[in-house]
Amino acid sequence: MRTRMLAAAVATAAATTVALLPTQAQAAGSIHLYKVYYDSPGSDTRSNSSLNAEYVQIKNSTSSAVQLKGYTVRDNTGYTYTFPSYKISAGKTVKVHTGKGTQSPGHVYWGRGSYVWNNDKDTVTLRTASGAFRDSCSYNSTRYDYKMC
Repeated sequence: MRTRMLAAAVATAAATTVALLPTQAQAAGSIHLYKVYYDSPGSDTRSNSSLNAEYVQIKNSTSSAVQLKGYTVRDNTGYTYTFPSYKISAGKTVKVHTGKGTQSPGHVYWGRGSYVWNNDKDTVTLRTASGAFRDSCSYNSTRYDYKMC
């Protein structure tokens, strides 16, 4: 009886340890969705400042800079932003703002005159320049204005 209990305890501990280990991609780092701010503060006036308060943030958790040219960010409706030439440094983030603006370190602009992200539920999908799936982040809440992915 003791042997069976000990074996069960060892098996449970081993399974728990395996579940806590990061995946190979996480251990090596990745380009991934970090945050989606889907309900800009205040009234939805479609002003450029309101549009730019709606954004998706992407993080580079690798140990080197990555060129994002051709990467895409897309919502469930099919609205798609394609990155121009933009290099994201190791450990840094970039915000893809919905409105208009001038690209700068940490900020790129979709150039839209209307909102992309639904205020209640939507899914953000990130793909590489070749179209390979990289990451997605879904939300389904009106209680919050953003979601950490």
